[in-house]
Parts: sequence; C-alpha cells; structure tokens
Amino acid sequence: MVALEDYVARIEETCGDEKNFIVIFKYDKKGEVIAKILGKAKKEKAISTIIFELTYDNVSFRLYGTGKAIFRGLKNKEELKNFLSKLIM
Repeated sequence: MVALEDYVARIEETCGDEKNFIVIFKYDKKGEVIAKILGKAKKEKAISTIIFELTYDNVSFRLYGTGKAIFRGLKNKEELKNFLSKLIM
C-alpha cells in the first residue's frame, strides 16, 4: 500500500495571521500527484500548465507544475495530512 510519505518530500508552514502550508512533492512522483489532484479538484483558474487555482472539499489551494502546492484555510499539519490523503490517495 502506498503511503502519503511516498509522495510528499516536505511540508512547511508560513508565518502570519493566516497560516498557509507549503507542500513540496517528491520529484519522481510529481507528475503522478499533479494528475491525481487535477482529476479530483475543481479548477478555478489556470495559467497554462504552470499554475492552477483549485478547490477541493471547501479548501482552496494553488498547485504549481514544479510539484509545489500552497494550501490555505487548514488549522494544523494533521488536518493537512488528512486532506492530502483524500486528495491524492
């Protein structure tokens, strides 16, 4: 069985009033992850295949073609991991 750690290289938190999470996907899995996310999430806006503004399960986030994503509106890392599990597993 594939685990979330097989896809995620690292998770970083931003500072400030509104906390965001930056997720860097593993380089060798980024194509697979991007395809899975685009298959499930609702596309709000896109700039070619470089930047996607997406919404899934009432969470808005930005996905980059480089294999990075920025998630807004999540409270903590545990909530982020649960969200990612639904999104890419």
